[in-house]
Amino acid sequence: MSGQYALKHSKGVNTIRRRRFTLGAILLVGVLLFFFVPWEIPLSFGTTLSRANVARLTKSKKGKVGEIYGLLHLVTGDHEQEHVLSNAVQLDPTLPIDLSFYGGQTALDWSVERDYIDTKYPVIVFSKTYCRFSQRAKDLIATYNLEPPPHIVEVDMRDDGNVIKTLLTRLTGQSTFPNILLQGKSIGGSDRLQELHDQKLLKKMFQEAGANPN
Repeated sequence: MSGQYALKHSKGVNTIRRRRFTLGAILLVGVLLFFFVPWEIPLSFGTTLSRANVARLTKSKKGKVGEIYGLLHLVTGDHEQEHVLSNAVQLDPTLPIDLSFYGGQTALDWSVERDYIDTKYPVIVFSKTYCRFSQRAKDLIATYNLEPPPHIVEVDMRDDGNVIKTLLTRLTGQSTFPNILLQGKSIGGSDRLQELHDQKLLKKMFQEAGANPN
């Protein structure tokens, strides 16, 4: 009896070990596929869930949301918002402005809004239609065929253009156009963009920001 018990016990242990090994192998394959194989899941409204999106969303963005996201909220919104800055008689764009001003009548969770803007509009270009440097930057970015595409703000076509220029100078340190932002951070203008392109760094920066070249 003791021999039969030992045999059964040995078989049971081996079965458990095989199951653990199989489960471990499945988990390992899953991790490798997640992190090393590009994948996308189509969602509604023309958006997709991808490995890059998941990685960005799981990164903890602690701390206060910067005022730049108030401005980005305005310029990526509907056309009625174009008059918010120009109609604010008491506004001094050279001084810090509370985010509640940019939200208008809508109470926003600015952490959520920041993540939304970073995902839907990872590349935002402040441009001027008549500026050859702006055109050169837009042409260069177009060669990357980014998805999502860059959001272009033609500042000279807005009645609040002068206010936006002052805000960008204070918030990004860049007073000229174009002013290219990746997830709320300015990388500079046309010359800097060309320099990053020539150094083979721009593609990776776009990818890290969530704008995938095609």
